[in-house]
Amino acid sequence: MDLKGRNFLTLKDFTPEEILGLLDLAADLKAKKKRGIPVDIHRGKNIALIFEKTSTRTRCAFEVAAHDLGICTTYLAEGSQIGKKESIADTARVLGRMFEGIEYRGYEQTIVEDLAKYSGVVVWNGLTNEYHPTQMLADMLTIREHYGKLKGLKLVYFGDARYNIGNSLCIVCSKLGLDLVLCAPEKYFPAKSLIEECSAWCKESGGSITLESNVDKAASNADIIYTDVWVSMGEPDEIWAERIADLKAYQVNADVMKKAKPTAIFMHDLPSFHDCKTKIGEQIHQKYGLTAMEVTDEVFESAQSVVFDEAENRMHTIKAVIAATLGNNF
Repeated sequence: MDLKGRNFLTLKDFTPEEILGLLDLAADLKAKKKRGIPVDIHRGKNIALIFEKTSTRTRCAFEVAAHDLGICTTYLAEGSQIGKKESIADTARVLGRMFEGIEYRGYEQTIVEDLAKYSGVVVWNGLTNEYHPTQMLADMLTIREHYGKLKGLKLVYFGDARYNIGNSLCIVCSKLGLDLVLCAPEKYFPAKSLIEECSAWCKESGGSITLESNVDKAASNADIIYTDVWVSMGEPDEIWAERIADLKAYQVNADVMKKAKPTAIFMHDLPSFHDCKTKIGEQIHQKYGLTAMEVTDEVFESAQSVVFDEAENRMHTIKAVIAATLGNNF
């Protein structure tokens, strides 16, 4: 697998073999880290981390992964002029003169694409409104660690499927042969154009994508139950009431998990409103009377939950992406 110099903007750009190759590399890097084997193959290189949206997992994963590879990082957030006093193109050309790679976490997909177009160095998508490819690698590695395979497993996603997680699950599941069920009210389904695009990959992989509004039918015989917050990052406060009203019937709770296979696992890309112990959680409780949103605390803290394995695997898979695209010397 030779991915040197390749941008990592969406998994649409990668073959199933390349995606599986990144998972294999991530598994190898994870094993080496557990054994204390150094992998600082990119010592002396520098990467820029642009965060227009706040982050816990993505920032920590990129910084630890880079450090393990011998790379220095520069974090750019409020102090950056990107898209403010300076155009994306100008920022890209400046950073491309100073760094070997650029990570972007923020808003429109066009921004990360412009960074790749103008910078002349490798660019990685840490999250946009439309896609979240590094999360998908972590998810697939976690599933493969648990089941020993990916092809043929039934993954059911509950909630708003129009944005980065729903879109990206469509892509990765169709390429790797999983049977994906997106369960939500019809207005929260992904764009028809994306489903049509993914259908071609399903024919090659043997996977499938099903759009379903019935919770019981969707959850039946599932291997993986997956959900995400109902309100995406950066969306205005006024949509909370609408989302809660529309999606409360799609909450992942003990009854939903009982309809899946007894061996089913629960996944969430985090952060999660599984309780009201956070500042926002307290506001939700006071305003809407909810003790949890997209998943109950009972499910989140259950033995079936693999959310923290999933979170850890963000770092191992991101390390694989950086290592491979900057030139994998293993």
